[in-house]
Amino acid sequence: MRLSTKGRYAVMAMADLAKHGRAEAGTSRAVSLAEIAARQEISLSYLEQLFARLRKSGLVKSVRGPGGGYRLAKGAHETVVAEIVLAVDEPIRATRCVAHGSPKGCMLAGERCITHNLWEDLGDEIHRYLAAVSLEDVVMNRTGARRRSTEPEAVSVAA
Repeated sequence: MRLSTKGRYAVMAMADLAKHGRAEAGTSRAVSLAEIAARQEISLSYLEQLFARLRKSGLVKSVRGPGGGYRLAKGAHETVVAEIVLAVDEPIRATRCVAHGSPKGCMLAGERCITHNLWEDLGDEIHRYLAAVSLEDVVMNRTGARRRSTEPEAVSVAA
């Protein structure tokens, strides 16, 4: 399973907005898409399309006028990666069936393939993980530490 550029770029842009959307006094400031595009090396026109979807989903607010741009609609600690990915119409699933949970399967005769439940469960795990990671976690680089803290410690074998 691979996340498309739409989902990856939306998360990158939102993390950039979370990081750079704070003024020195701790107040929020609007960040222009041109700034995000330059820092993240993403096409400005592509960002405009993504932010239209993010705004429609209530994840960002637009600010007009001089010094305008975008702000997070809620705190970085409240915004989770899963909602960003879903806002840009990126389904979080690993099956090849058209609709998640669809009774019609991916095989020509309409039945589910033998590994359907495996891939469906993987998609659910990915969604759970992305729903547990906030923009603040991404900006503060806490995703790796989170993962390491839940992994069992390595057992050394004496020779």
